[in-house]
Amino acid sequence: MKKTVFTATSCIPILILPFLSSLCQSDDQLTHAKPLSAGDTLISKGRDFALGFFSPNSSSTSLYLGIWYHNIPGHTVVWTANRDNPIAATSSPMLAITNSSDLVLSDSQGGSPWAVKNNISSMGVVAVLLDTGNFVLQSPNGTSIWQSFDHPTDTILPGTRIYLSQKARVVRRLIAWKGPTDPSTGDFSLGLDPNSNLQLVIWHRTMPYLRLNILDDASVGGGIYKNTIFYEAIAGTSRDGFYYEFSVSDGSPYARLMLDHMGALRTLSWNNHSSWTTVFEHPASSCDLYGSCGPFSYCDNTGAAATCRCLDGFESAGLNISRGCRRTKQLECGKQSHFVTLPKMKLPDKFLHVLNRSFHECTTECSNNCSCTAYAYTNLSSNGAMADQSRCLLWTGELVDTGKYSNYNDNLHLRLANSPVRKNIKLVKIVVPTMACVLILACLLVGIFKYRASKRKKRNINNGSMLGYLSFSNEIGGEHLDFSFVSFEDIATATDNFSESKQIGSGGFGKVYKGILQGDNEVAIKRLSKGSAQGIEEFRNEIILIAKLQHKNLVRLLGCCIFGDERLLIYEYLPNKSLDAFLFDDRRQYVLDWPTRFQIIKGVARGLLYLHQDSRLTVIHRDLKPSNILLDSEMTPKISDFGMARVFGGNKQEAKTTRVVGTYGYMSPEYVMGGAFSVKSDTYSFGVLLLEIAWRLWADGKATELVHSSFAENCSLNEVLRCIQVGLLCVQDRPDDRPLMSSVTFMMENESASLPAPKQPAYVGLQNFESEESRENSVNTVSITAVEGR
Repeated sequence: MKKTVFTATSCIPILILPFLSSLCQSDDQLTHAKPLSAGDTLISKGRDFALGFFSPNSSSTSLYLGIWYHNIPGHTVVWTANRDNPIAATSSPMLAITNSSDLVLSDSQGGSPWAVKNNISSMGVVAVLLDTGNFVLQSPNGTSIWQSFDHPTDTILPGTRIYLSQKARVVRRLIAWKGPTDPSTGDFSLGLDPNSNLQLVIWHRTMPYLRLNILDDASVGGGIYKNTIFYEAIAGTSRDGFYYEFSVSDGSPYARLMLDHMGALRTLSWNNHSSWTTVFEHPASSCDLYGSCGPFSYCDNTGAAATCRCLDGFESAGLNISRGCRRTKQLECGKQSHFVTLPKMKLPDKFLHVLNRSFHECTTECSNNCSCTAYAYTNLSSNGAMADQSRCLLWTGELVDTGKYSNYNDNLHLRLANSPVRKNIKLVKIVVPTMACVLILACLLVGIFKYRASKRKKRNINNGSMLGYLSFSNEIGGEHLDFSFVSFEDIATATDNFSESKQIGSGGFGKVYKGILQGDNEVAIKRLSKGSAQGIEEFRNEIILIAKLQHKNLVRLLGCCIFGDERLLIYEYLPNKSLDAFLFDDRRQYVLDWPTRFQIIKGVARGLLYLHQDSRLTVIHRDLKPSNILLDSEMTPKISDFGMARVFGGNKQEAKTTRVVGTYGYMSPEYVMGGAFSVKSDTYSFGVLLLEIAWRLWADGKATELVHSSFAENCSLNEVLRCIQVGLLCVQDRPDDRPLMSSVTFMMENESASLPAPKQPAYVGLQNFESEESRENSVNTVSITAVEGR
């Protein structure tokens, strides 16, 4: 029997036994006479897609019927039939067309976990796998009876439609996998808003998680990437129903739209380097999450960081603006009001669509309704698919889930009460000419400054890069490192000249940008600010350490750049960002179920073990915390930020310094109080999150109360309790009482290993840590990380 192992994005084929190879069918049709068994596949005529049985991981004994790309290494699954009813691999599954012309998936036990009923009883009914990836049940005359495109799982292929028929109450949604290797129905779904035909919504269970902007420009969205045009359209009528469709231009490489198990919607394109490239992604920032700011406020995504702001004419309703805003002057029915235009807005949710109105009629419609708080208008005359040739949207209550984006085109017309205006004609006559003169003078000065700066930049750009390279080569002392020097000009191009739209993070060290360098490689570019506490020594330290240390659980450095006073580091791009973005976020912490958390814990432990013991030198990180643990697409943890790390050679295992660096709350007592550090300092940071409150719950026999509600249902209690006990051992007050990371990894990965009982940690312990001193005359560099309790 052939068994094929798949995940949501890849698979591991297992070779079929030789004596079965002659039985495998490779045509594109399923007929009464030719059923499909485990080990067989249907392959479309153009050999683009294959249909057969697969297993989601190497240890699974369950089989699923699915469709995947035939010519792509790794076999990416795009459709699953029996996602919630897997078949045992030993039960001889079979897909067949029955005598009643039904399409039935069955097993040797008589079970039928999936079937397509058919009202046409004919021996001429066939099922065909098309080159579009669509699996179609056809009548003898070639008409379609049923097709997989009408029942997508977690992926939309070009030509797939998601329908919404309010009259027939037919609502179809794209539903994510439950996990990376679990095809069953997950918590996230995508579909047209049943209360409107103009917008797409991602739900987490029954609650809105993300709402895509109401499609403008004739209700068509999309974009262009490497000569491929991506189309997204909503079409239809209120009588026949509406649908969302995804398509690409002719001759394009493979493309798909996928909703993953963490609620991310990605448009993916196959590139020439045998990998999938993310072209578009939602959510792209915290502003995209539903209701990230309160009523009558909006999330401003045009600056360096997403910020909640009150709409014009509103003020914060409390100390926290994210809870919403209130009017500075209340509207009163019968009294005069006016509209202010807010450009480049993501329009609010919960609107009323008024059909067939001009812009003037739309304005009048809102003005004559005392309950109307805002309106928006778009002409849809260029879209023949829409029966209504205009879009007049009205809001009559709170304005929720509103945002501002530099690449959006919608205007929101907000209704405000009129305020008395004092007119001082004499003052106006003086101020206006004066301001005009000042403005003209300022423009002249700015023009002169830009002209001189441009000439200076052109003169220095070439020799600046060379001088930076030579200077840095001297600074690192001739180290032979496996990474590239990248020109500042290439980095500026990759980040659109460090545009805000490319920024994915920031901190005291500077800003982090996402970019694409040569070869379509997605990278993260860390640009150190000129006022950063991380100086040239820490910059040099981080490059040498990361370039020399290679481990699955350490972030990979790809290159660096020095240009004048610019210092930049180029890392592999990790799409899930840092661990703290999940742990301390009320919306995202439920994504970390217990198996994922346990794998992250073990991965960090293995990374520290490599630093302390398995690498050529003993490396102490000194700043281990959740924000320095990055996560890749498979949630594999990678330790980052080695600017504060120290290296020990020979038999030296500990040292002392007057320069205490790190983050309060994660530093060991002996390090904070006396500057003494060793590998046990990192061990303390590893277990710091359990500290004194964990001891009290442990002593009272209440350790299970530490289990977070987001993963209480699917966790292994023994694993959780073992992690709690190991964590308590790691935060012991005396370094000698803490285990080495080799012992930590052994205790967590071996359930039979006996664990010593932890001692009660003191708030401040007695210093008894003798070591060879390594003193530096400099100021302490300590940061404080403020987090919200969970």
